[in-house]
Amino acid sequence: MSKDLQIVGFRIGRETFGVRISHVHEIVRVPDITAVPESPEYVEGVINLRGKIISVVDLRKRFGEKTITRTKKNRILVVEVETKMVGLIVDSASEVLKIPESAIDLPPNVFEDGELNYVTGVGKMGDRLVILVDLTRILQKGELRRLEDFNESQAPGPTAQQAGLSGISV
Repeated sequence: MSKDLQIVGFRIGRETFGVRISHVHEIVRVPDITAVPESPEYVEGVINLRGKIISVVDLRKRFGEKTITRTKKNRILVVEVETKMVGLIVDSASEVLKIPESAIDLPPNVFEDGELNYVTGVGKMGDRLVILVDLTRILQKGELRRLEDFNESQAPGPTAQQAGLSGISV
């Protein structure tokens, strides 16, 4: 008996992609995003999610989408990649898919080289295909380090009390 793989399905353009549910912490609506100067074009900026500063990458830009439309369906997948929290903007995300391991094929050879090496498989659900992706390959190590730097540079400074300035009005 084959085991089902649980993935979070999301859409970019007309395609459905999926990541393992264990990597996704939550899915949120797109809040106001604070831009970060001199960031790569696909880095939208940072958000404050319940007191935690998280870098936000527009996965649509990262995947090379030509037309990007902001709608009410856009979502941010808050994921953990190599112990770092990152927000990924997608066109929509709403479903947890269960795909039997027997219905997952290895990716075609075209995905093995260069920029497309993040595709780990193609799941078949009836007449629908779901492209399974590896988030650590989408965001290479240098990019993850840089995103961490953005988070730190946007984190609020110490409060007056933490800075040893208690009793001094600012």
